[in-house]
Amino acid sequence: MAVMAVESDQQWSYLLDTWRELDAPEGWRTEIEGGRIQLVPPPNMDHNVIAVLISRALTRHLPDDLGVFQTAGVQIARLEKLYIPDLLVASMVDLPKEEPLDAAEALLAVEITSRSTARQDRTKKLWGYAHAPVPLYLLVDRFDQPGPTVTLYSEPSDGAYGQSVRVPFGKPVELPEPFGITLDTTGFPLP
Repeated sequence: MAVMAVESDQQWSYLLDTWRELDAPEGWRTEIEGGRIQLVPPPNMDHNVIAVLISRALTRHLPDDLGVFQTAGVQIARLEKLYIPDLLVASMVDLPKEEPLDAAEALLAVEITSRSTARQDRTKKLWGYAHAPVPLYLLVDRFDQPGPTVTLYSEPSDGAYGQSVRVPFGKPVELPEPFGITLDTTGFPLP
């Protein structure tokens, strides 16, 4: 068993080193999933508008020691996963210089679905963030059926979120402390 753990650690180190050295095209992101580095295309303007609206709402209410990040990598090393959420809220104290942030240090991860990422955001990232555990995962699902929704997942335990609140675009979402805000989704553009 110890040999397998060492091999896994070496593989993760290799993936992480390779990820750091990649020169992705402008606007593209690179993530690690299932032992592979994946390129994620740049989002469209509606996606960016939603990110700006959420970022503004969060920034207005956060204490100075917390930050909203748009291009920060978060790793779940034991699962060999590295994601770059659309938005991430974490402490601005003792941020790693080169390493991605350990996902367990995040307070909130926000993913806004694109047609090409919706399945992964709904399943693999939901599972990964719950295992980290990230206390709050906000999934803005522009392509949900029967229409666009926002789901707040909370209370992670044993690799699953214990609570979720799902609302259609246009309805408010309550973000608990340390945010303590009502997120207005009425301005979110429809796909």
